[in-house]
Formats: sequence, C-alpha cells, structure tokens
Amino acid sequence: MSSLGGQSRCGWLLGPSLDKIIKNAAWRKHSHIVAACKSALDKLETLNDDPSASTPLYGVASVSDVEAVILPLILAIDSASPKVVEPALDCVYRLFSLRLIRCEIDLSEESPSIISRLIDSLCKCSGLGDEIVELALLKTLLSAVRSTAVLIRADCLNQIVKTCYNIYLGGVNGTNQICAKAVLAQMMSIIFARVEADSSRATFNTVSVNELLEFNDRNLNEGSSVQFVQNLINEVVFTNVVDANSDAMPLPELQNDKGDEKVCSPGAELGEKEDLSGYTKIRDSGVMVFKNLCKLSMKFSSQEQSDDQILLRGKMLSLELLNLIVANSGPIWRTNERFLNVIKQFLCLSLLKNSALSVMSIFQLLCSIFQSLLLKYRSVLKSEIGIFFPMLILRVLENVLQPSFIQKMTILSLLDKISQDPQIMIDIFVNYDCDVDSPNIFERTVNGLLKTALGPPPGSTTTLTPVHDITFRFESVKCLVIITKSMGVWMDQQLKIGQFGVVRNTSDEDDTALETTNTSLGGDEAGLPDFELHQEAISDHSTATLEQRRAYKLELQKGISLFNRKPSKGIEFLISNKKIDATPEAVALFLKNTSGLNETVIGDYLGEREDFSLKVMHAYVDSFMFDGMDFGEAIRFFLRGFRLPGEAQKIDRIMEKFAERYCKCNPNSFTSADTAYVLAYSVIMLNTDAHNSMVKDKMSKADFIRNNRGIDDGKDLPEENLGALYDQIVKNEIKMKADTSVPQSKQTNSVNRLLGLDGILNLVWKQTEEKPLGANGALIKHIQEQFKEKSGKSESTYYAVADAAILRFMVEVCWGPMLAAFSVTLDQSDDRAATNHCLQGFRYAVHVTAVMGMQTQRDAFVTSVAKFTYLHCAADMKQKNVDAVKAIIAIAIEDGNHLQDAWEHILTCLSRFEHLQLLGEGAPSDASFLSGSNIETAEDKSLRSSFASLKKKGTLQNPVVMAVVRGSSYDSTSLGANTSGLVTPDQISSFISNLNLLEQIGNFELNHIFAHSQRLNSEAIVAFVKALCKVSMSELQSPTDPRVFSLTKIVEVAHYNMNRIRLVWSRIWSVLSDFFVTVGLSENLSVAIFVMDSLRQLSMKFLEREELANYNFQNEFLRPFVIVMEKSNSVEIRELIVRCLSQMILSRVGNVKSGWKSVFMALTAAAADERKNVVLLAFETMEKIVREYFPYITETETVTFTDCVRCLITFTNSRFDSDVSLNAIAFLRFCAVKLAEGGLICNTEKVAGDDDSGIPVEKEAEGETLMDMDENASYWIPLLSGLSSLTSDPRLAIRKSSLEVLFNILKDHGHVFSRSFWITVINSVIFPIFKNVSGDKEDKAVSSPKSSCWDSETCSVATRCLVDLFVNFFGMMRAHLGSVVSLVAGLLKNTGQGCARSGVSGLMRLASDLGGMLTEDEWSCVFLSLKETAASLLPDFLKVLRIMDRIDIGMPTVAQSSFYDDDDVGEMTLTSSNGTIEGNDDDNLQTAGYIVSRMKTHISTQLLIIQVTSDLYNMQQHLLKASTVKIVLDIFSQTVHHAHNLTLETGLHLKLQRACSILEVSDPPVVHFENESYQNMLNLLHHLLTRDPSLSEEMGIEPQLFSTCQDIIQMYLSCCRLEQQQQKPVHWILPLNSALKDELGARTSLLVSALRVLSEVDKERFRSHARMLFPLLVELVRCEHTSREVQPVLSNFMVGSGMLYLVLHFWFHALREEASGSGVL
Repeated sequence: MSSLGGQSRCGWLLGPSLDKIIKNAAWRKHSHIVAACKSALDKLETLNDDPSASTPLYGVASVSDVEAVILPLILAIDSASPKVVEPALDCVYRLFSLRLIRCEIDLSEESPSIISRLIDSLCKCSGLGDEIVELALLKTLLSAVRSTAVLIRADCLNQIVKTCYNIYLGGVNGTNQICAKAVLAQMMSIIFARVEADSSRATFNTVSVNELLEFNDRNLNEGSSVQFVQNLINEVVFTNVVDANSDAMPLPELQNDKGDEKVCSPGAELGEKEDLSGYTKIRDSGVMVFKNLCKLSMKFSSQEQSDDQILLRGKMLSLELLNLIVANSGPIWRTNERFLNVIKQFLCLSLLKNSALSVMSIFQLLCSIFQSLLLKYRSVLKSEIGIFFPMLILRVLENVLQPSFIQKMTILSLLDKISQDPQIMIDIFVNYDCDVDSPNIFERTVNGLLKTALGPPPGSTTTLTPVHDITFRFESVKCLVIITKSMGVWMDQQLKIGQFGVVRNTSDEDDTALETTNTSLGGDEAGLPDFELHQEAISDHSTATLEQRRAYKLELQKGISLFNRKPSKGIEFLISNKKIDATPEAVALFLKNTSGLNETVIGDYLGEREDFSLKVMHAYVDSFMFDGMDFGEAIRFFLRGFRLPGEAQKIDRIMEKFAERYCKCNPNSFTSADTAYVLAYSVIMLNTDAHNSMVKDKMSKADFIRNNRGIDDGKDLPEENLGALYDQIVKNEIKMKADTSVPQSKQTNSVNRLLGLDGILNLVWKQTEEKPLGANGALIKHIQEQFKEKSGKSESTYYAVADAAILRFMVEVCWGPMLAAFSVTLDQSDDRAATNHCLQGFRYAVHVTAVMGMQTQRDAFVTSVAKFTYLHCAADMKQKNVDAVKAIIAIAIEDGNHLQDAWEHILTCLSRFEHLQLLGEGAPSDASFLSGSNIETAEDKSLRSSFASLKKKGTLQNPVVMAVVRGSSYDSTSLGANTSGLVTPDQISSFISNLNLLEQIGNFELNHIFAHSQRLNSEAIVAFVKALCKVSMSELQSPTDPRVFSLTKIVEVAHYNMNRIRLVWSRIWSVLSDFFVTVGLSENLSVAIFVMDSLRQLSMKFLEREELANYNFQNEFLRPFVIVMEKSNSVEIRELIVRCLSQMILSRVGNVKSGWKSVFMALTAAAADERKNVVLLAFETMEKIVREYFPYITETETVTFTDCVRCLITFTNSRFDSDVSLNAIAFLRFCAVKLAEGGLICNTEKVAGDDDSGIPVEKEAEGETLMDMDENASYWIPLLSGLSSLTSDPRLAIRKSSLEVLFNILKDHGHVFSRSFWITVINSVIFPIFKNVSGDKEDKAVSSPKSSCWDSETCSVATRCLVDLFVNFFGMMRAHLGSVVSLVAGLLKNTGQGCARSGVSGLMRLASDLGGMLTEDEWSCVFLSLKETAASLLPDFLKVLRIMDRIDIGMPTVAQSSFYDDDDVGEMTLTSSNGTIEGNDDDNLQTAGYIVSRMKTHISTQLLIIQVTSDLYNMQQHLLKASTVKIVLDIFSQTVHHAHNLTLETGLHLKLQRACSILEVSDPPVVHFENESYQNMLNLLHHLLTRDPSLSEEMGIEPQLFSTCQDIIQMYLSCCRLEQQQQKPVHWILPLNSALKDELGARTSLLVSALRVLSEVDKERFRSHARMLFPLLVELVRCEHTSREVQPVLSNFMVGSGMLYLVLHFWFHALREEASGSGVL
C-alpha cells in the first residue's frame, strides 16, 4: 500500500496534514478547501524529489506545483475554523522546521509569492481567539524566523513581530501572553544574531523565559506556564537544528544576494570592510525591526485615553525587547555607522522620552538598557551617556530627602552592577571627570553615595522610613565598597600587564581597523566589554595629558565658583591662571559660553562702571548678531544669558549699549539709537508690569502706545509695530533665569546647563506620563542636533587608559567620601553585614592607596581602622571592633609590601591586642620582669593572683586592670594612660566579656604577621622594621608599664629575615642597630639590660651563619655593642657588653670573621673605661683572645690585626694597673713575632690530616721574603706607631718598656724590611718619638713653659736605642743620616741636662762607630744639622727677649736707691713713660725670671753645640775637606755673632740685673758665652792656619784670624775706656768700678789667648796686619789691667820675635803722619 501524499518528502509531510484538514472541514462550508486538498494530494502522488529544483518548496520542480500544494494550507488558515486551522498550522510549522520551505519572503513585492501569502495568512489568523491556535501560530512563526532556509525581509518580519506583539497584548490567557513574549524575545535573539554575523546560519542564544519576567508579567505565570513556554521554545529552536536534506542546494536568491556572498558558514570571519552605501538584506531587515521597536516604545497615550494600560504594556514589551537586543549586541553595532546612528537617533530618543514616566518597571528597563549602553557603547556614545547618566542615575541618587524606594534601589542596584566592571569606572572618570566640557560623573556618583550612606541631614524633613533609610545606607556603602574593589582589581591588572598608554576611540574612527581586530573574536564578540574591542586605537595622549586636563577643569571650576561669589576676583583668577586671555573680548566670550556661571552675577558684572568691566560689557553686546530680528525677539535673545541687575545705572549702561548694537545691525529700524534705548526700557517695564502678580493695574496696549509717543526723534513709531510688540511681550514673558540660592539646587542647575539639559529636564521631569510629547518635537529635535554638534568636539573623543597612575586622581576625588561613609557606618551601625562591608571597603582602599604610594590617604584609612579596633578602650569593644582587628591583620598580610609608615598603626594595634591577651590569661606584666630586684614583693604577688582570677571575679580594683578598663585615647603611648578614678563592677564585667570576644583571634594570627615578614619585599621589610622599632620604643619608654612584646618580635623578625640578601639585610640592620643603641643607652637600667641581652641572643643566632671573606656584615651587626660601650653611662651595661662579647667569642669563635673588628673596638672602649673592674674584665677577655684564639683573628680578615693592636695599645694606656699596661706591651711584641713569622697570611694552607681546628699554618720566618713583608707593611705600622706613641707615656716603666720593645722589634725583624718600608718606619715611627724632646714645639705660655715628659733616663735609653739601630742597619738607614743627626742634635735643645748629655753622647758614638764609613758629604750633613740646630734656637729666643722691651722692672728698695743718681731715675722715668708696660710688679718679675732662665738655657745649649762641633772636628779633622770645614767655621762664626749681639743689649742687661737682684738669682752668663764663642773661634782659626797652610790660604783663614783678634782686643779695651762711659753713660745696679773689674777679669783669659796667638804668627803675616792692630796695641799698653796675666803676655808679645821693633816702627810712622798733617814738620 502506497503512503498518503506520494514518495516525495513534501508529500510525506503534506499528505497526512491535508487528509486531516479534509476530515475536519465542513463539506459545505469548506468545500473549496476540501477540493483544494484533494487536488493537492493528487498532485503529490505524481511528484518525485528533485534536489536541483529552485522552487520555494524543496523537491518540487515547478512553481505551479508549489502553489498547488501550498494553496490548501492558505485556505485552511483563512477559514477561521480552529479545527481546520490547527492541522494547517501544524503542517506549516513542520515545513519551516524541517526547512522544506526555502525562499526569500518579501511582502512588498507587487505579486506576492505563495510563501508570502502563506505568511500573510498566518499573521491574519491571530485574531481567532483560540488558545490552541494562538500557541500553534506562535510556534509556526518562530519556526519560520528560526529556519535557516528562509530569508524574511523587513516588511514581512515586521508583520510577524506585530502579530506576536498583538497576541501578547490581547492573548487569551497568561500562558499565551508569556509565550508571545518569549517568542518575540527568541525572534530578536535570532534576528540580531544573524544581523551581527550577516548570515542566516549564525549561532544565537536560547532565551530563558524566567529571566524575561524579571521586570514585568510575573502575574501572568499560571503554575507551570513558564516551564511549558520554555519547552515550546526549546522544541522550535532545537528541532530546526536537524537538516532535512544535508545535500540540498542553497536557494538561488540567497546565492545571488550581495550580503550573503560574504558569509558562507556560521564560522565565517566577521567585520570585513563593507560598503556603507548598501547593506545586506539581513542587516537591513534587522535595522527596520529595531527602528519599529524604538517607535513602539515611544508611543504615549492620548489625552482622551490617559490610562491606556495596553499601550503601557506594549511600551514595556518593546523596551524589554530593546533591552534584550542591546544586551546581546555585538561589535557591529559599535563599528557600523548605520547601526550606531540607529541607536543614537531612535534608542537614545526613546530613553529620553520614557525617562519622564513614573512607572517603576519602565524605569528599571531604562536603567537596564542604559547599563548595556554603558557596558558596550560608552566609547561611541560618550556625549549621550554624559546626558543620560545624570538624568537617570545622579538625579535619583542625589535625592536624599524624598526618594522613591524602588527607584533608588534600582539605581543602587545599577551602580552595584556597573561598579563591578573596573574598566567602566576608570573610563567614566577619564572621559567625564577629566573633560572640561563634561560633568564630573564619577565625583558626583561617589558624593551621592556618600549622602545616601549618611542619610538625611539632622533636622531635615524626609519621607524616608527608618527601614528604608537603613537599606539605602547599606546599599550605598556596598556600592562604594565595590567601586573601591574595582579600582584595586583594575590596578592589579594593569600593574601585572605593565603596558602603559592611552587608548582612544572616536566616533569617526576607521571601521576597517576596528573590524580587523574583531576577526579574532570568533563567535563570542557579544560578551566582550566595549574596552576590549578598541585596544588597537592607540593615541599619543598620556596620563600626564589627562592630568593636565583634570587640573585645567578643576581650576576652571574654581574660577567659576569664585566668579559666582566675587566676579572681579574670579576674572582675575582665571586670567592669572591663563584660563582666559586678558582681553575684554575673551572675557565676554567666557561669560557668554561658559556653563555654571550665575546669571545674576553676570548681569551685575556687566553693569559695573570700571573701565575693564565696561569694555567687557561692550564686547559682550557686540558679540550678538541682531540682523533681521524684530526688536522684541532681539531683546529676548539678548537677555537669555544673564539677569538684568537691580541698579538703574547698571541697567542704563547695558540698555544703552544694546540699543547701539541693535541699530548697527538693523540700520533702517529706527532713526537713532536713542529710540531703541527708550523702547528697550519700555519693553522691560511692560514685561514686569504684565507678568508681576504684585501689579494690580496692568498696562493696556493703548497705554503702552501712548507712553512711547515721540520717541523716534520726535516722531511716533508705527502703532501696528508697537501693538505687535505689546502682544508679543504680554503673551510670552521674557523669562530671565532666576538666581539660585540653595547650594543643592545651584549645583544641579549648573550641571544641567553644563550639559545643555535645561530644556530636556523641563520636558521629561515635569511632564506627566499621559501627556503626549508631540508638541515638544522641536525641542527633542534640538537636543538631537546638540548630540550631533558634540560629536565633532573633544567631548566625543573617548579615552581608555591603561596606566595605573590615573588612579591617583580618582583616589584624590573619592577617598574623602569613602572614608567618611565607611567610618560613619562602622561607628553608628552594629549590623554585622554592614560593618563587614565597611571593613572590606577599608581593606580595598588601603590596597589602592598603598600600591599607588598615596601616603596621606593610605595612613588615613589605616588609622581609621586602627581606631575602630577599640583596643585602646577595651571595655567598649563590640564584635565589629574585633572584626576591625581581623581587618587590620588582613591588611598587614595582603598589603604589607606597600604600607610603609602605616605599619606603625598596625603594629601598635597588635601590641595592644597582645597586652589584652596577657591580661586575659592572668600573666604578670612585663614590668615585673624588668624590675631591678629579683625579690617578689607582696604587691606583685597580689597582682599576679588578681590576674589569674580575672575572668572569675566580678570586680577587681587592681591598678593595672583599672587603667586598662578605663581606657585612653588612641594616640596614647600605652594602654591605660588615664589612671585616675575607679571602675564599676559593670565595667569589669564588660571588660571580661570583651576579652572573651578577643579569643576569636588566636596567637597564630598574631604571630603570622611577624612570620610573614620574610615574604615582604626589600623596601617593605625595612619599613616594617622601622615601625616595629618605633612601637617597641614606645613600649619600653612607658613610665608606668614598660613592655617587651615588640622587642621580642624584633628578635624574631630579625631571625626570620637573616637569610635575605646581604644588601637588604644591611638596610634592616641599620634600623635595628640604631634601635638597640638608643634603647641600650636608656636611663632605665632594666630596659637597657634586657635590650642588650636581646641583642646578645640575636648576635648568637647571627654568628651561627658562616661569613665569607672580605665581607663586613658581622662587623655591622656587632656595632651596637661598640656604640653603647662608648656612650653608656652605666657601669652595669658596660660590664654586660664585655661579658656578652666574651661569651660570643667562646662559643662562636670559629664563625667570627669581620666581627672581630667590632669586638676589638668594644674592648678598646672598655680599655679606656673609667672603672677598673671594666678594664680588668676586658683585658681578661683580650688576654684569652691573644693567647688562645690569635690565629682566628686574621683567618679571614687580616685587617683585624690592626684593630687588635689598637686595642692592646689602649690597654697599655690604662691608668689603673701597670701590670695590664706591661702585659699589653708584651702582647704587642707577641703580635710582632707572629707578624714577622707570616701568621697573618689569610690564604695559607690548612693542616692536613686529623687537624680540624681550622688554624692556618704559619710560615717560617726564613721563608719570608722582603716583598711578603712589604705586603704586611700596613699591619706593622699601627703596631710600631702604637709603641712609638707609648714612649711619651708619663709612667717611666711604660716609657722604658715601650722603647725597648719597639727597638728590639726593629732590631730583631728589621732585616726583613725593605728599604721603602724602612723609610716609612723612620718617618712615622722613629722620628715622632723624639719630637717630644726635640724642643721644636712652641711654648704655649710664656710664664709657665711646659717641659717634656721625658727624664734623663728615658732620653738616654731612647738615644742609645736609636744609635744602636742606626749603626746596625746603617746600610738601610744611611739615607736618613741627616734626619737622625737632627734628632739627636735636637736633644741638645732640651732643657734637661740629661737629655742634652744623651744627645752629646749619641753624636759622639755615631762619629766613633761610623766615622770611617761616612763620606765627605755625610760629614757635611752632620755638621749642617748642628748648624741648623743652633740657628733654629735663635728666632724663638730673640722673640722671648723682646718681651723685656715691653715691661719695666720697678726700683729696688729705698736702701738700694742710693746706688742710682738723679740721671738714672730720670732715664727710668722716661723709659716708663714711653710705651712700657707698667703692670703688676710681681707679674713683671715673674716674666723677667722666666726670661733669665731661658737665657741661661739658651746659652748653655749654644755652648754645648759648640763643644760637640769642636769635639767632632777634632775627631775627624783629617777626613774633612774645605766645604765641611767651612760649615764648622760657619757654626762658630754664627755663635760668635750671636753672642756679641747679645752682649750689646745693654738696656736688656740692666733690666735683667735688676730682676736678678730682686729675685736673688745669678745673672745670665752673657760675657762667658761671648768669651767661649770667641775662644773656640780663635782656636779653630789658629789651628787651621798652622796645620794646613794650603787649606788656610784657600779658605782665607788669615784675615779672619786677625779680624777675630782685633775684635777680642777691641772688646777688652771697650771695658777700659772711661771716655766711652762718659759719652754713653750706663747705669748699673752695682758700682761702676766693681762691674768693670769683673768684666775685665772675665775677658782677660780671652785677651791673653789672642795675644799668644798673635805672638805665634809669622812676622811677615803680622806685618801685613800691623797697621790695623797698632792703635789697639798702643791703647792696650796704656790702659789699666785688672789681671796680672795681661802685662807679661803683652810684654813678651812686644819684645819677643822683634815685635817691639815693628810696633815702634809703626808708631814712628804714625807720629810723622800726624805732624805732617798739622804742618809742624
């Protein structure tokens, strides 16, 4: 049996359906239907499938056959019989679902196709009112739209949508209405998914019926209606997935369609560049549907049917569908200009018009649509969003007093959702708050949320119920928290990405670039946010540019605000900040075009009579173009921008200029400007008269005309013109904008005008929902034109910033409101959810501000949380305060890397928390451990017992607990700072319960922060340690309750972080070191001891780690010991430090490397301590180090040897025990032995085998080279220099020991020194020893000269050691002969005779031991040193002598005055009156006594130098040559000259003789000095003349000899000449005769020597010099001699050897010459 309908696939489907129609049809009524069905069945029997057929019905070859088989279905649907319609609808549904119908359906064709007629019939059958038919129709229509084989064009698609729309509005029951709504939603999903992909095979989403009822129609749900409709939708959607014929060819119409050629599969690439002049049919149809939906949403009820619920439901349905479309829209809507224009022109207009409705469902839909626009279209709808955001969101958000609960909750919910997208909040701030022409949306949003969170101001009238108020507060705080969180999330994303720059997209960007990016999005474009689709639009704008724009906007707003208060100040501010030019034209343009200016203030400013204001007013009026305007229109247009001032003179100036401008623009309007001026005043008066309710008698038209007669230069204006002007003013008031005085209204008004929203808001906010908007179409059109104008300005430029630095500006805007909102809510609310949100907000805010480095803001948030912990007043704590403690801990762990200084607040809270924990556990306070006594007092026992029973007792009047219960301020350094007053049992109970609350936080959480410190970065750990030290300092310095919690944590943290890299650890320890030093020097001894012990523990842990060579970390670590040791005033602390160091050395000696430096520095400080026990304890440690651990000292750092030496040297200076000093010197010698043996070489080989000690093997001395020793020169110098400095120790034993040890070291080990090192030793070690006794130092006080500390024994030892060393190492030290001789010769200058004798003996030994080895030059050097020594004494000595010139020695006693005559007294008086010092006689005598002593010392030194010179010459005269002899001769000559000059100081001698007489001391041996000098000079010259005549002749000795003898005879004769005494009287203390006798007696021996020398001279030589000597000899014979020695010698000289003959001969010649000169002869 063959199947009904034939063998074709269409037949299989149509046959049963047509048969069912035949059966259900009425034979008479539906006979034509039955006939058509039978004919179709017959036709189907003859048909076979033809896959190549291109007819609308699959497999049917001809169009006529298609019409034959489809016509019965059309007739059945048109029958209006449910029984007939139902099988026909089912058949059509299957045809569409199985894609057997394949064609393009277009109802606009002139001859509609059979399928178009079928669709038309389907749409017309919707009015049957049958439930089953409606459902079947909806199912069929959805299947037609769903089919990928059918292309439904715009008109047909609109008809289908309209049909479903009507079923929804007039459906039989709720299920059908829900189904119609769901079908429409699914159609929109299908249509616009295809529009997006431009393909009929695009994938789409299946709608959720339950979600469709979110805004409306929940009341239509009848039990299982939702599920039933969902199943129906799923059936249609998923049935169509099965392809009826996978091999079927696509339709020819679709193949030839331009648009579909581009898309051949669902996975085809999107976004290819398309021609904007034409669109595909699919997209064109989608656009038409979208437009119609927008138009449907803008239908309003008429005045006759003000309550049209059906129209309202239709509006809501269209808005829901639009919401669905926009929510699922893809990139094509943003990138395609046509689609974007549709949104701007239709959707935005719909939002604008519907925003006036008070229906909450519509408002919620508008908010949902706006959310989608904001999410996806903010880059292309910048100006539109800038209008809708204040209109929809801010208007409701800022209404605090009388808000609608549902409306405001909708807004808060919307803000909640959009705030969760971090990029949206950033983009809003960048594109609006940083744009001069845009409102501060982000700032106003945050401030609006703050106002909502704070609630209505106190005393204000509000319609809010307490429940609603609490809900608003909670939701607004929640929004602020989400905003803060989003900022943090965005910041984290950007900082991880690390890509900085500004992304910009403008409305006119090239679509090609945008679509190229979209090709990689696949099928998920619709879900991407707007920002992700414009990453490629990179601009050159940076964060700095945005910062400038933001700053410009803020300054401009500041200037506007200042202008509204003081216009002149505002203009000056704007000009000075270069916001406007300093020209009247620029200011006028600013007043005319700038939003936010107060109109009244503008009027007042324009009316001022100041020169600049007047120019601005003229420029303002001249900027208007009144060409072609009538007078009334012109004045209305002119007064639109400002309010006329109230002062008549100001109005007069403005109107006068207006009249002039109007006449200039309209020269033929009036005869003169005066006419316009008068008429302008008349118009202003008419406007006030006509529209002021206070005026009772209104002005009539006749009155107005009469009042203006003759104003046109004596003529009347045309009455018809005046009448028309009158009618115009009366009917339409010239409305000048009212002055706003309320701050809130002022802000709103300025923002509205800033956006150009005055007209819009008047339209939509004051419009009733029943009033149609057709009358205001012109205004709507004007607003749309404004949108277009803004699109070309910078306002339309969209910036998407990827630089996290922009958050700094956002935080500056919002941190204050957020801090206020969180703080107030946390303070006032006890709701756990609300407080937790606030604490979360604090955490997010701290995260953002900390990472961005905003210190002030970060500290403000952290401080607020810390204060809310209430740890400073635990008796008032609640659960929210415990949660705040948890938040503090979370902040510390999460953002520890960025907290910096804020760590102090966190650690303070932890310290207080731990204190409360101890109180709860009953533990005694730390003060008990820090007490100086170990004996527990009764008070301590009672205190501990009270603590132990704290939680069991209801009352406890214990001082410590009372102080804690009373609490204190947050900033107090310790808990319980307020110690006055008692506490009640209730307070104690509350305190105990609060301690139980704190048990929620265990020690693990507390300690986790400190353990977590090892995860902090390098900067953070340093800041953490700084804060911890600061908190610990506060704990320890508490006067009443010092605590050690933070101190113990410092030790723990240091231990945790010891493994950090060295550079970081050094920074950490730098902080800790200062802390330990500061606390270690604390006046509280117990605290200082505890801190030093903590440092010891930490040091022991640190020394467990091995240190590599050449590092300095141990030294830095142990440095606090050194500093405290040096600065502490406490003996106990200093002893403790020594013991700590000793313990560390004993236990960790193998690990100590660079730490030795600090150890020795501390022991050095201890060695110089003033307490004997500290010194002895330190030396005991030092002794153990040197004896037992010396190899460890230099195992790694040889430089520590120097520190060891310095330490030993310091011990040698100890004044408490000489044994310590001597032992220290012995240790220095031990160190020298080790150094010479090579014990300081760091890289020596270790002992192999079983030796695990790690002590380096010492090199043998004989294996040491000179070069090796030179490498250790830096270690020898401190040791030798230290011993050298000890030679000046005041203790004889130390001096001798140090000298002997020093020179023994040099003698024992000097052979390994290089020549260069010997130079260093000599200059820096040996020479400084003798500087103390060389006499080179200048006297600091004339009256009390400071003598050397050396005695004769020390000088002797030093000189002997030096000479021995020089002799032994003459080869090395030969180059320093001159310096050594100078040193030894310098001893001669010492005042002590012992030192001088040591110098003499030293020089003599040098000459005896080295005489044969010294060269001529070296001997010259020796004598030259003596010469320089003698010469160096003269300047200081002469300077001392000059002191006597300024003082006067008083007269002796009365008895002594008889020795002086009147002339003497007069001379002394004269002398006294000529600039002498007439001071205290005792002081003068003391000074004179010092000078006498100096003169005696000086003379003895000079004589000693002469003696040494003479002795050396006598010893080595056979080796000396002329140059050397000349030096010796210079020494004698220099001394002779000095002695002779000294003798000539007669006035000085008189004063000194007076002083010596008064002081009863002997006179200086001046004469003896001169005699000895001449005697040595005479001997040397005589010896040279007689020993070596050739040398004598070469040096010219003979003339010098006779000259010396002449001087000697002359000096003797000067004492004998009475005439000289009379010519130049000299007053002596002793009688004249007696003094002369003494002097002559002293000079006799010298004279005798001279005469004898002359007598021994050859006659011939004497003859050549006789003329010079003859007068002296004659006089010598004549004078009286005091000694009998002179006459015999003189007689022998004259008689012997024929000398008398020569004398007589010369005498005779002399007489003869005298006679011839007188003329007698």
